[in-house]
Amino acid sequence: MPEPRTDYDDAVVRKFITATVLWGAVGMLVGVIIALQLAWFPANLGLPWTSFGRLRPLHTNAVIFAFAGNALFSGIYWSMQRLLKVRMFNDALSNFHFWGWQAIIVSAAVSLPMGWTSGKEYAELIWPIDLAIAVVWVAFAVNFFGTIAIRKVAHLYVSIWFYMSMVITITLLHVVNSLAVPVSLTKAYSVFPGITDALVQWWYGHNAVGFLLTTPFLGLMYYFMPRAANKPVYSYRLSIIHFWGLVFLYIWAGPHHLLYSALPDWAQTLGMVFSLMLLAPSWGGMLNGLLTLRGAWDRVRTDVVLKFFVVGITFYGMSTFEGPMMSIRAVNSLSHYTDWTIGHVHSGALGWVGFCTFGMLYWLVPRAWKKPLYSDTLATAHFWLGTIGIVLYVVAMWVSGITQGLMWRDINESGLLEYPNFVDTVTRLMPFYWIRLFGGLGYLVGVLLMAFNFIKTANGETAAAGSLEAANV
Repeated sequence: MPEPRTDYDDAVVRKFITATVLWGAVGMLVGVIIALQLAWFPANLGLPWTSFGRLRPLHTNAVIFAFAGNALFSGIYWSMQRLLKVRMFNDALSNFHFWGWQAIIVSAAVSLPMGWTSGKEYAELIWPIDLAIAVVWVAFAVNFFGTIAIRKVAHLYVSIWFYMSMVITITLLHVVNSLAVPVSLTKAYSVFPGITDALVQWWYGHNAVGFLLTTPFLGLMYYFMPRAANKPVYSYRLSIIHFWGLVFLYIWAGPHHLLYSALPDWAQTLGMVFSLMLLAPSWGGMLNGLLTLRGAWDRVRTDVVLKFFVVGITFYGMSTFEGPMMSIRAVNSLSHYTDWTIGHVHSGALGWVGFCTFGMLYWLVPRAWKKPLYSDTLATAHFWLGTIGIVLYVVAMWVSGITQGLMWRDINESGLLEYPNFVDTVTRLMPFYWIRLFGGLGYLVGVLLMAFNFIKTANGETAAAGSLEAANV
């Protein structure tokens, strides 16, 4: 007799997808606003709540934890159930995870413009919200490992291993970096002193990128890419090597953020060396993803899902080459504190994470709602707007950053700084800030087109120009 069909919990997947699109639009909008503020200062409005210093952490938290966080949860809840052939361990925990995560995001949206912050990169939220994050994350972890415990298959596909690395490592990173002594409801002091605090912070900061924006999205790539291409992963053995190489090396790379600081030279060198070694497993994963398309490259011309995945994986390869190069002391002395770093971060966050999320969503939404995509024309327009937008953004920041670095170190014939006034650099960079703004605006418009497309899809409408068909679930 055929095996009875498992009743998967797709309702929570639809909730996380909806939150992904909503917070993605909000996060990108705030990014465009702060890009405008750098190009045209009156956009700060002269108010403390709308100043760049308050909105910038709101933007990073919205994109990383609200947009990317909800995206990976939607993909994990969908893929885990199908890989393990079982419904999630506990529906109540799934719903608590969803609503708890949204409450945390709303708390961040209120507290950060008010100026309530710990002052730590990617960990700006105040201690009561940190505690809430820990509670919600533990609920997710119990649900996650509980599902693995009751699975109906023996083998754990490689995607599950990448997900596990996120659940375990983010728990450790968040708890250690958030250790602090509260002195009021909105203020706490870190238990770590001086350079130790900085080292712990960048151990957290770099690995938040590694284990929230990299490993789980690679797990999503290994699940959704083969299904979109209707091809098996190019090399399963390489995917395992990719996993172990990445998780072993990534955790030690944080000190490269503290080159030329009070951190001991041996620790700086350790961070640099491990960052350089990261190139091997990272590019192994990139090649594994792209080679999965062998025999299916002709479909990239017509399949918008594959378009997004190909460009996203390409950006992953580019940013994981650029990052190790920027960790070299000689290069870092030029790039650090410049817009080059901003371009690098966005090539990873918007190029890799953003495009993989879009590819996953365009594949997932028709299946989660069991309705055909409203318009593949709008999806293709989104792809080109996003691609052109992020290329404009990154190239502008590359040129701007290198210009900054060279101007700051330029010495005249008298042995003095050629540009002693900081404003000399700022005025030289203004054209690139406008290019960044228009690039980010294009990316935002693409996200809004996607949101419109998905609303129409959920309502069961179909554009006259044709649509992508929803495959059997």
